[in-house]
Formats: sequence, structure tokens, C-alpha cells
Amino acid sequence: MPLINEQLSFSDVADAFLVHGSMQSPAFLDGRLAAGLALHDLAAEAWLNELCDALGVDQPHDQESAEVLLAWRRQSLEALVGEALNYEPLLPDEMFSLAERARGLQEWTLGFLEVLNDVDPERRQEWSAPLREALDDLEGLAAIDTELEESSENENDLFALTEHVRMAAMLLYTEQHPGKPQVEQTEEPH
Repeated sequence: MPLINEQLSFSDVADAFLVHGSMQSPAFLDGRLAAGLALHDLAAEAWLNELCDALGVDQPHDQESAEVLLAWRRQSLEALVGEALNYEPLLPDEMFSLAERARGLQEWTLGFLEVLNDVDPERRQEWSAPLREALDDLEGLAAIDTELEESSENENDLFALTEHVRMAAMLLYTEQHPGKPQVEQTEEPH
């Protein structure tokens, strides 16, 4: 397992799932995490409880696993809040086939949308048109054909779709947390 100060990868979290006897992909839960952080400021304890429920355990297997699972939340939150705008969904990397990566993106999208489906429709109407449009696009993305053949065109398409979900997650977060991250620097009058 990685040290907590290092960037966690999809495989790191999947390994923590294996310690708990789960072979499920972290992608779905990462989508839920991104939406939960954006909408509800999902607390660390609530996140750990959600993960334990999903993994079918009462508590993390050991201290090291708990630290990885909590670092996952912290890493996502820091990226969403940070001025660098470097949030990345936790998805299978280039070590996985294109089809596996597409399934991961689809699972992430389904998890993200599952949390959004619980939002009051009146609240959703208050969101900006660009945010509503981006989220509507995710509905179509959830139904993509994941049986992609290895090709540079499919690779480029998958990259573009991943960038779209990344931007949708950041847009949702920034609209729900005005001023975070503070990306516009204004000069103070002298």
C-alpha cells in the first residue's frame, strides 16, 4: 500500500477492496464520492461508513486499509478544492484494456448520477445552464457501449469523455461552493 502522502491510484484502492474480500471496481464509488463531496461536503466518517456498507464489512480490515480509504476521500477533496483544478476521477489507467477503462468510466458516471438523482428537482433548476447541460450529457454517457476495440480513435474519444466527466464534477463542486477554489485572481487597487 502507498504512503498516505503519495497520490493514490485506481489499483491502490482496488487492492484495499481486495483486503476486504471485494473484487468490485472503485470507479462506481469514486463517482459517488465526487458527487457527495460536491453536494453534501461528505464527512470522512460518513464516507468510511458508506464504503464499509458497500464492501459488506462493519469496519475497515486494518489500520492501513482505513488510512488508504480515508486518503482517497482526502485526495479527491483536495483536488476539487485546489486552485490547480487538477481533480481526476479514480479510473482504470493505461495498464487496463480500453474496454475496461470504458467500463470504469461508465461505472464512475453511474455512481455520480446515483447521488445526483437524490437532489430535489427545484434545487437542480437553480443550477447554471452549463452545469445542467453537462449533467444531462452524463445521462447519455452512462449508456455508452463499453466494448471498445483498441484504436487511437477510441482512445481519443475515451479521453474526451473522461475530460467531460472531470469538468462536470469540478463544475458541480464549484457551483455548490462559491469561492472554492478561488481560481480568479483580481488585482487590488493601489
